[in-house]
Amino acid sequence: MKILYGIQGTGNGHISRAREMARACRQLGVDVDYLFSGRPAEQYFDMACFGDFQTRRGLTFVTENGQLNQWKTLTHNRPGEFVRDVRQLDLSDYDVVLNDFEPVSAWAARRQKVHSIGISHQSAFLYPVPKKDETGLDRLITRYFAPTSQQLGLHWHHFGHLILPPIVPPRQGLRADSDGSILVYLPFEELGKVLALLTRFSQIHFYCYHPAVKEDQELENISIRALNRDSFHHRLHCCDGVIANGGFELPSEAIGQGKKLLLKPLHGQYEQQSNVATLEQMGLARSMAYLDPSAVRQWLDSDAAGAVVFPDVALAIARWVLAGEWHQSDELWQQLWQQVEFPDMVREAMAEFHPSVPEQSRLFSISDNY
Repeated sequence: MKILYGIQGTGNGHISRAREMARACRQLGVDVDYLFSGRPAEQYFDMACFGDFQTRRGLTFVTENGQLNQWKTLTHNRPGEFVRDVRQLDLSDYDVVLNDFEPVSAWAARRQKVHSIGISHQSAFLYPVPKKDETGLDRLITRYFAPTSQQLGLHWHHFGHLILPPIVPPRQGLRADSDGSILVYLPFEELGKVLALLTRFSQIHFYCYHPAVKEDQELENISIRALNRDSFHHRLHCCDGVIANGGFELPSEAIGQGKKLLLKPLHGQYEQQSNVATLEQMGLARSMAYLDPSAVRQWLDSDAAGAVVFPDVALAIARWVLAGEWHQSDELWQQLWQQVEFPDMVREAMAEFHPSVPEQSRLFSISDNY
């Protein structure tokens, strides 16, 4: 089986998830080519696991000062180049296209009638999961930004639908003793404003990773770090808690290791707003609407809820894809959720989610794809 895997490169969460899928595919000997879009080729880092990967400009989102800039998002994209890339991407050698919210490969598969499977957090929002401040435009983007034949949505709970648990690194060998530090990753905020917030808490040591940092530095109680995957994950394993935006992958890894979370969602981005509201409802995170010192102080004095145990979702999905019976997903769904373990207080908070078995025994499909 030959697979093309399209991955949205705008945020590092999509790439982190793809790394786990690449690990699983290598373990099973699956032949996969990777295509990334959403950022310039020279801005990707730690990409050796993807081999000789391809890049395209694709479509992207522009953020400024902690919020989505809709006007710059519209003006910075080049629809003509995007259409050309879609038309020129030849999928004749591939049996299936896997897709993590990557538009070029998704639309090329739709155009060439190649079966495509969305494996993303965004795919979960095609179901009636908890949402906050969703607009009609948001619904259109979720459905048509990177449309696929069928979807494997990923979320922290299935909400009674065919949604799978998060894809995170296997737990074996990842545990480490906490050193009392706090990991900070707020890439959508101005670095100077983040540092000004952290210096208020001189008794706490922070490790702050930010895309604006080119060389590691030390500032009072803050270790300022350039983006580096191995270093970042080491600090994640050693820290007491994480301060981050409202993405999906980093909070998933954090709660899988029992780290407490303080999240500031990106303004104007309903997915992040929804993520944070869901984690708060589950008792797995606290939030702040801005870089709020009082919220940080209250959170620093709080305790973690405990670890959520996730199985090796990437390996299970890779086996399912390799089997080729793509519309038979019930067993995969049951197998994975039976292995998820929530802390007692989280399980009690989730009672209102009504976690019943899905009525539909198939994946959500976009009926007009072909």
